[in-house]
Amino acid sequence: MTDKGTAIDEHGHLTTDRKQRRMVIAWLGLGITALALAGIFAILLVVARVPGTEALFPTQDFFRVALIVHVDQSVLIWFLAFAGLLWSLGTGASPAVSRSAFAIAAAGCLLVAAAPFLGAGNPLLNNYVPVLNHRLFLIALAVFASGVLLQVLAYLARGFGGITWSEPVTVGIATVAIATLAAALSFVWTWLELPGQWQGKAYYEYLFWGPGHVLQFAFTQLMLVAWLWLLRASGRPIGLRPGWVSAILVLGILPLLLVPLIHASYAPDAAETRLVFIQLMQWGNGLAAVPIGLLVAVSLLRHRRKPSPDAQRPAHVALIWSLTLFVAGGVLGVLIVGVNTIIPAHYHGSIVGVTLALMGLTYHLLPELGFGRPAGRMARIQPLVYGVGQLVHIGGLAASGALGIQRKTAGAAQGLESVWTKAFMGIMGLGGLLAVIGGILFVLVVLRAFRHRTA
Repeated sequence: MTDKGTAIDEHGHLTTDRKQRRMVIAWLGLGITALALAGIFAILLVVARVPGTEALFPTQDFFRVALIVHVDQSVLIWFLAFAGLLWSLGTGASPAVSRSAFAIAAAGCLLVAAAPFLGAGNPLLNNYVPVLNHRLFLIALAVFASGVLLQVLAYLARGFGGITWSEPVTVGIATVAIATLAAALSFVWTWLELPGQWQGKAYYEYLFWGPGHVLQFAFTQLMLVAWLWLLRASGRPIGLRPGWVSAILVLGILPLLLVPLIHASYAPDAAETRLVFIQLMQWGNGLAAVPIGLLVAVSLLRHRRKPSPDAQRPAHVALIWSLTLFVAGGVLGVLIVGVNTIIPAHYHGSIVGVTLALMGLTYHLLPELGFGRPAGRMARIQPLVYGVGQLVHIGGLAASGALGIQRKTAGAAQGLESVWTKAFMGIMGLGGLLAVIGGILFVLVVLRAFRHRTA
């Protein structure tokens, strides 16, 4: 039975009104736009490496510029736009505030993509939120973040938008909001206390280190919401009482209570700060993901013979590959020793686990929002192509790292002297290409669904 105020029924269907649906569609459109822009910059990444194409691009180092925009659009903006979608499901929202939050975030998203063509350069490949150290690009990020923060505050101000303990999905959405707000507070605290002596890459490395780790909690909770929603939509039970699932979701963000203590105890640029935030994510970010992941995996295995309706097949496959990639990323995280390519293998697995979960939930939501169902061969193979591609990609990275290849190196600096290192890096490239194709297919499937509106 659906509780009053919730926007999802027991079968995973939306129960929102017209105004809410408009905002859900708007935020979903923003997320898809971010992924499409990320795909365009991924193509530009390839073109920028072709000899003789330098004159086509606005800066001499457009490869790294395109890489930064690609990463920010495909991770930061895509994930937070989808979170904005979930927060817009809450009841009692002020339409004016919701529209304002979306408009601000959308302006920031578009400005991030346009900034390189408007003179923004000086790419800095710092962790978590890589930046172009240019006023226009930094303003663009700030504008997007302001829109998201306004949406978070609007959601929290209306009592978490109809949260119900017996409805784990609504509890999960609330935990995403709390973790996002904690990341914003961590950012402000760091910004206010970071010594002015730091410049360039070092400055942004320190600035985003703490908030970036906190934001990973929000992304993980976002993925768990998608897992629970998709499992319900496929008609497979979670195997645990809803109240206990809600408690596990809350457990997932309890480690964030330590964030103020970390900031109060150590300076933003202290070695202890870097270490403690790493440990916070290592030991804290799996408190909800591990038990819920096990419950989802057991349910999928126990009911593996239960056929999924054709309409749910793409979403179901995306759920399976999301779980697979996230587990692979977690295992690789345990294997990290030193500074090699096992590190990007770990976070690519984890991040793509989140992305596939959101792709699957998008497939489920499209007909709920009055668009065409993702159908046809392209929709069926897209999660498979993307999932297999990323698994091959991180497998090549992990094997290369085990052989000593260092992260954030390219060309001759990689030290690809043996046949095995060359082979594994080639496998990594092949997997990356498949993943890019899978990402493009997702955008095409969604655009086709947008064209066939049914309501």
